[in-house]
This record gives sequence, C-alpha cells and structure tokens, in this order.
Amino acid sequence: MIITEEKVLAALSHVEDPDLKKDLVTLKMIKDVKIEDKKVSFTLELTTPACPMKEMLKNACTNAVKHFVDAAAEIDINITSRVTKPVDTSQLKAIKNIILISSGKGGVGKSTVSSNLAVTLAADGAKVGLIDADIYGPSVPIMFDLVGAKPSAKETSDGKTLILPIEKYGIKLLSLGFFSDPDQPVPWRGPMASNAIKQLFNDADWGELDYLLIDLPPGTGDIHITICQSFPIAGAVIVTTPQQVALADTTKGLKMFSMPGINIPVLGVVENMAYFTPEELPENKYYIFGKDGGKELAQRFEVPFLGEIPLVQGITEAGDKGAPISLQKDHPQAASFKEIAGKIAQQISIHNAQQMANC
Repeated sequence: MIITEEKVLAALSHVEDPDLKKDLVTLKMIKDVKIEDKKVSFTLELTTPACPMKEMLKNACTNAVKHFVDAAAEIDINITSRVTKPVDTSQLKAIKNIILISSGKGGVGKSTVSSNLAVTLAADGAKVGLIDADIYGPSVPIMFDLVGAKPSAKETSDGKTLILPIEKYGIKLLSLGFFSDPDQPVPWRGPMASNAIKQLFNDADWGELDYLLIDLPPGTGDIHITICQSFPIAGAVIVTTPQQVALADTTKGLKMFSMPGINIPVLGVVENMAYFTPEELPENKYYIFGKDGGKELAQRFEVPFLGEIPLVQGITEAGDKGAPISLQKDHPQAASFKEIAGKIAQQISIHNAQQMANC
C-alpha cells in the first residue's frame, strides 16, 4: 500500500480537537507532512505549550493513520505550539493574552497562585510576563527574591524611555514594589494609582509574550476598572478559599467581570487552601476552612472549576524564599499548579477561537 500525503491528511481529518470542536486538518494544526516509504512524520501545532491534552491528541493521530492508512506505518509526530490571541486593537500587539488573577478579598493566596502559574507556563515553553498590580501590598519582590531590585530603562529611537522588566526563572517581571521603599507605605490616590499601573503596560519593553499575568489587588476598585477598560483582556481567573466570608467577597469580584463596559470572560475558579495536609502525612486532608466552596461557586456561575491547591508548609516556605514551589517539578503541589495552568491555557484557546469565529 502506497502512503500519500493526501491519505494521511484524510486520516487526520477524523481527529477532532475536543475543545475547538473541529478536526485538526480544518484547524490547520497539521504541518510539514513528510513520507518516506512506511515512515510518516508531521508536526502537530497546538494552541498552547501548556495544552493538557497533547498526549491524547498525539495518540489519536497515531491511531488514525494506522487505522485509515496503513497499520504498518511508522509515525513520528513533532509537537509544537503557536499561542492564539483574541482580536486586538490596542498598541500591545506583541502581547498575545493578558490574564487577570483576581480575588474578592485579600489573604486568599492570589499572589502565590499568580507566581506559580507564571513559573509553570514559562517552564512549558511559553513566553510569560507578570505584573504585580497590588498597590496595597506588592508581593512579587518577595516571591521572586527581588526585594530592593530596581528595573533599568532604555531609550528608543524616537526618544521615548521604556522600563525594562526584570527577568527571573524565564519570566519578565514588573511590580509597583520595585519603585517604592519596601518599608514605607505609599498612600495611593485613585487616579495616581491608575496612572502608575498604565505605565507598567504602556511604558515597558515587554517584547513578545504569549501570556501576561496580572496579579490584581483585592476587591473591585479603580485598578480593576482601569485595566479592564484600557487593555484587551483574554480572561480572568478567580482565586478563593472555601470560607464563606471569602466566597461572599469573591462572588462580587466574579460578578464584576460580567458588568456592562467590562464583559471579560471568567476562565475559571481556583480554590486555594482547599484543605490542610501535613508534610509528613501527605495522604491526610483536613478541611479546616470548609469544603468545596470554590467548586460550588464555579457551578453556580457556570464557569470552569480549575482545581484545588492545599494548604501546605512547602508552598509558603518556597514563596518566602523567593523560589515558587512550581520550580520543584517533582513536588506534588507543582503538579497541581501545572494542571491548573493547563486548564487556563485551554480555556483561553477556546475563547479565542470563539471570538475569531464571530468576527
């Protein structure tokens, strides 16, 4: 039986991306088909390097070629990615997806989640940036061991001065904490804070990014409205704990994104501090703050539940040392953040595809 490119593509047209609901050939995700006798090679181009279904799609492609073309075919699949982006009419065209990490109240571990998600996405091969926009208590300098660090600047050919983000662990970082004394309070007024945040976007040399994560301050104030209305946001991730007092505030934060004039898709809910697990007894779970509050919130608002993060000493210690726990790839909690990051990237790809289809 002679294997041809036409037969291979016809076989692969039976493989559907379960999120985008179209086959891989129609989606133009199959590239560089090469055939040499029984050897078939091609590239499978995914919509994100953090795709949680890459192995499933790879196996499906292999099975399709063997079933529809030749059971004796030797198949070599190279997996790459090209991160999609929403329709963008702003000046930030080199940044594909801006993701808001939000919570209704402080103390739920939003900065820990933001830092670990950024580390995970970068480790998967994505180009990642992180803006610490929390005017009340910027945490990124501590989380990345950059307390006292100051960004440098460069002058462009047209005479404009741009801030150069600090790079660490493969992530480009900017924080309001880089521009103030860490021991001194900064009494921000609303317009002043909003202008400072805009500068972190517009007056910085971010280069090309697949994902720019924004660690928002708690609540639903000026900063949130400024960012939501000034920049093309791909979606928002809601961080909560299972406590009823946290869920009540988180509900307000979640509802904000569906308000007229904002209308930003909620990518899902992360339940942080879901249960306590002692390091020496990793199988034990103690639901000290309640149980399944984040899950129920996601169900009530019909948005994805992205996952649970336990309350463990290792996560806190890693953040305090300036090395987020996701850097330890064999750590069980790193696996939790990796799963959540994959689901976020998955939701962004779905929303971007839907937006493009509606244009």
